[in-house]
Amino acid sequence: MKVKKAVIPAAGLGTRVLPASKACPKEMLNIVDKPAIQYIVEEAVRAGITDILIITNRGKGVIEDHFDHAFELEEALKKKNRAQMLAELETIAGLANIFFIRQKETKGLGHAVLAAKSFVGNDPFAVLYGDDVIIGEDPAVGQLCRAYDEYGLGVVGVKEVSVEAIQKYSSLEVEPLKERVFKVTDMIEKPTPDQIFSLYSILGRCVLPAKIFEILENTPLGAGNELQLTDAMKTLAREDSMTAVDFTGIRYDMGSKLGIMQANVEVALSHNEIGEDFKAYLKEIAKGL
Repeated sequence: MKVKKAVIPAAGLGTRVLPASKACPKEMLNIVDKPAIQYIVEEAVRAGITDILIITNRGKGVIEDHFDHAFELEEALKKKNRAQMLAELETIAGLANIFFIRQKETKGLGHAVLAAKSFVGNDPFAVLYGDDVIIGEDPAVGQLCRAYDEYGLGVVGVKEVSVEAIQKYSSLEVEPLKERVFKVTDMIEKPTPDQIFSLYSILGRCVLPAKIFEILENTPLGAGNELQLTDAMKTLAREDSMTAVDFTGIRYDMGSKLGIMQANVEVALSHNEIGEDFKAYLKEIAKGL
């Protein structure tokens, strides 16, 4: 079955990027001229996904507004003959069938995904983490969807990270299947140095079967006294029902100040309007470093 549904958890508090996230959700922080969450939605759409559920919480109504029509603004652009900008705004409103649900309490990524149970039904679905923007020619979640089509098993998007970083993320026990694709047999969230399986960690994307909801409902709270999605996916891995794709593309951690700056600089360098001017500016700045 083709993957046509996606869930984007976007209910986190964004404490690592305060004070910017105090009044503006971190998912709405810009990368040049588009909010981070638009890049994530566009990635899903490019992968053939048609129905997207964004999980928010209190104070994040601006995300809903962004993917809706803004009639007064659109009328003003019509009067000013700003046809290109008008077309861009209309495209945003028509990207996909986008739905929203509020997570009343933030009790971990697994808890957020569980809120999508009625939306997903019995279909396979993608999860695109709201903190992670991945930019590349081939949409990262599309690479995972192709692996799901081929093997019919849950899929996680992975990259190799440092020993220091793996202790903040997750560590996977993997066996090669083919180039950039692995079988996953075990995983652990936030491992101590003696618990590390490998330096492959889940970074921002997965495709899951609907049975994950039953597993989540029977998974005890884990790290941080929260319901961890990794703990539920570990059950799939131990049932020989999980694969991993070492995806292509550059991943930016939009929950960190450095990640936000890296994304803005690198996207600005290739931007069709400001790329060349920004490159010249950086070269001038670099002389004084």
